[in-house]
Parts: sequence; structure tokens; C-alpha cells
Amino acid sequence: MAECPICSKGTVLDPNRQPERRPRPATVRRPGAKRPVQAASGVRESRGEFASAGPYEDGREVRLEKVPGGLRLAMWHAGQLVKDAPVLALDDLPRMLGSAAEQSLLPETGLPAPEAEGGGPPAWDGDPAIGAHGASPGRSGELRDELRVERLDDDRLRIARWIMRPNRGWELQEAPVLLPADRFLAALRSATGRGVLASGDPVE
Repeated sequence: MAECPICSKGTVLDPNRQPERRPRPATVRRPGAKRPVQAASGVRESRGEFASAGPYEDGREVRLEKVPGGLRLAMWHAGQLVKDAPVLALDDLPRMLGSAAEQSLLPETGLPAPEAEGGGPPAWDGDPAIGAHGASPGRSGELRDELRVERLDDDRLRIARWIMRPNRGWELQEAPVLLPADRFLAALRSATGRGVLASGDPVE
């Protein structure tokens, strides 16, 4: 068959067959990185409704969307899901949550209020602090985990999962967040009660 020009035509045995060129994987450039990195594989575009924040100066945006298993909060760049912990502007959070509520992604509109006295942290009446965070505890297999809403500086928040590893302590997960909606709401309520979402210039 390999020697027959008729039988081998169009097969891998055809000496005149041109090799197929495979498309190169999409890449994104992370801030501070020396070279581009491959974007996360899987869904290239959001297929359902989503609420977003951004885009920001580096072209990224944060999307909150409903997926099987709950809600996914993730960074996107050029239509690609990025393997980074989501970071967004503080001022963009109310608008994103309001849009999510309008689309029934979340059961509430706007920022969740702190729990009532005896049921959670009290309302915050001081200045916000860099490094402060609200958390929603849970488990990841045999390990403890927390969804944290953290104040990075005067105008940025990071919403990410942290995992407690034996003998190593808490570790940030540089990845999109996929959790039930109530975990997001609990973390936001905790953050509200601890002043993480307070307006104004934070103090260290």
C-alpha cells in the first residue's frame, strides 16, 4: 500500500502529503512577567450571562458567571480565561454585584450588609486597612479553605481562595474561584463588617 501511488494518496503514507500546521496555543502576558504564558485551557468565551468589572489598563476584566457547580469569578484577557486570582477595582464591585443580581446570578442587589448583632461581625465605623480581609470558611477535601475578600491598596480588591496546608500555613490559590453563591455572599458580608469595603484612603 505504501508503494502504490493510488492507495497511499491522501494518507500518512503519501509522499506528497503536506504536514498539517497546528495552531499555537493562545498566550497572555502577566504584569511583571518576562515572557508570555499559555492561557488557561477550556472555555474560550463566556457562554452564559455574566457580570463584569473592567476592562483595566492591561486589557483584563473580571467576570462573575454561573457555571455548573455554582459561580465562577475569574480574570479574562482577549477572550481567554487567565490562571490568576481575580483582582478588581473597589469602585467596580457594587456595579458588578448589581448586574449579577439583575441576572439572577446572586440573590441580592448591591453589597451585602453585615450580619445583625450576634450573627456576625458588627458594622465598620473606622478607616479601611491595607491587608484586612473578610472570609468565608469551608473545606477543600481534607484541607481547610477560605474565600477571602482582601483590600490590597486604596482602590483594589482581591477575591481568592486560600488553603491551609499542614506545616505550611495558608497559601493563596492563583486561580479562578468556583464556589456556591452563598460562599461569595458570606465573604462579602464578612469583608463589609471588617471595613475592607469602606471608602476612603486605607491606613496601614
